[in-house]
Amino acid sequence: MAEMKSMFRKVLPKQGQLSVEDTTPTVLCNPKLLPLKSLTLEKLEKMQQVAQDTVHQQELAEKEKQQITHRTMT
Repeated sequence: MAEMKSMFRKVLPKQGQLSVEDTTPTVLCNPKLLPLKSLTLEKLEKMQQVAQDTVHQQELAEKEKQQITHRTMT
């Protein structure tokens, strides 16, 4: 093996460009968790829930009003 090393010698170019290829190792980043629902969908669901709550409150108020008018009639 020592004989093989002596057979080859390093040659550096004196003119022209010297090219060195350096490959960077693959760097893995931390996994990022994606939300199951988009922010827009969450906003729409929240708006829908608020609208349903408002309608429910209006229905309850109307029922109470009908009960009060029914009691006063009898």
